Amino acid sequence: MQTVIEKDLKAAMKSGDKRRVSTLRLLLSVMKNERINSQRELTAEEAEAVIRRAVKQRKESIEVYERTGRADLAAAEKEELGILETYLPLAMSDAELEEAVRGIISEKGFSSAKDVGHLMKELMARHRGRADGKRAQEIARKLLS
Repeated sequence: MQTVIEKDLKAAMKSGDKRRVSTLRLLLSVMKNERINSQRELTAEEAEAVIRRAVKQRKESIEVYERTGRADLAAAEKEELGILETYLPLAMSDAELEEAVRGIISEKGFSSAKDVGHLMKELMARHRGRADGKRAQEIARKLLS
């Protein structure tokens, strides 16, 4: 993963894409810090987790900037978000997510809102990295209410 990002950084530097360069440099820096803290090379799952945290931070920033009327900063964060998401596996669509939630509900026999936590644990274990937890929880609550 890191070698791909480094290659993309070089390409972005050659093309003069400043936003991509700064985003990838920051991502590589965070990965390096994680490597230093763990005192070993990151596994693919750990590298993906670093990217997911960066994506989550961008999404939270976008919400704040849009709420406070800072469209310029929100647009910059959206651009960075788009760059970061290219390094993650494709997320499940809402239809796929709902189908997965329905499948777990019928398989495990969940029937009430009290079961949302158990359902989410099972869903995230099966679809780690592809399921948006926030969206999945909304669907689960709707189906179990």
